[in-house]
Amino acid sequence: MSDIKKLTKDLVKFRDARDWKQFHNPKDCAISLSLEAAEVLEHFQWKDTKEVEQYLKTNKADIGEELADVLYWVLLISHDLKIDLARAFEKKMEKNSAKYPVAKAKGKHTKYTEL
Repeated sequence: MSDIKKLTKDLVKFRDARDWKQFHNPKDCAISLSLEAAEVLEHFQWKDTKEVEQYLKTNKADIGEELADVLYWVLLISHDLKIDLARAFEKKMEKNSAKYPVAKAKGKHTKYTEL
């Protein structure tokens, strides 16, 4: 069993044991995903590069928890919508490779439309 499938199985078991599926429509799950992603951002807001480096020394676990919350919602949404997340990721990387060829994009932060 892949890591994604195992993690998804575990979270669905967690969710279903609490009878929370009734609250997990796609809209509300997407909102929850966005809210959790914003909580990741809060860790970096208003900090310059040096401050972030210092902050990470004592707060990395907290950031990891927020990233885990983001992953929870990504996995749950993909499960409920029957999206093969691994395959979707592979296809997206293929598209990204075409949009950002190494010869044009290496070392640049330019959007693909400007390369």
